[in-house]
Amino acid sequence: MQSIDLTDHFLIAMPAMGDPYFARALVYIAEHNERGALGLIVNRPTDMSLASLFEKLETPLAVDELAGQPVYFGGPVQTDRGFVLHRPAGHWQSTLVVNERIGLTSSRDILQSAARNGEPKDLIIALGYAGWSAGQLEQELGENAWLTAPANEAVLFDQPSETRLASALEILGIDFTRLTGAAGHA
Repeated sequence: MQSIDLTDHFLIAMPAMGDPYFARALVYIAEHNERGALGLIVNRPTDMSLASLFEKLETPLAVDELAGQPVYFGGPVQTDRGFVLHRPAGHWQSTLVVNERIGLTSSRDILQSAARNGEPKDLIIALGYAGWSAGQLEQELGENAWLTAPANEAVLFDQPSETRLASALEILGIDFTRLTGAAGHA
């Protein structure tokens, strides 16, 4: 099987996606290599706000604009751990640098900075992540479970979660309402 690298790409769940965790999901892939893939679902806000998350973490929130933002369901793996997808990538204790602008951080220092002074300004805070073992994502792509598209920072950080999936499909020139789960064969 040919090696592909979908780091810094979107995965768009096809309508026939049977896994309830991923039905109608837009996943941002932060890392994809021969060992597997790691990403965050970026269109599944939970009922928890950042204000209540910071309260649970006993971290004073001094930035009012963050209080009402949702915590996201990032995926079914390690749902008790927080992950922050952010721009700029910055320099944090535990960051996976996706590209020169975007990072995925799992250390508490980024949350303390966000709560204290609103930096980094662009962030998606999620509980859990989506993970695939070596070859698993490639197999799912071969089964037409996902569409892929180059990631777009405006879709991630400048749009509300409810429009992200449709906007990611627009990158491919596809209207979600016209998407079908049936595969065609010539």
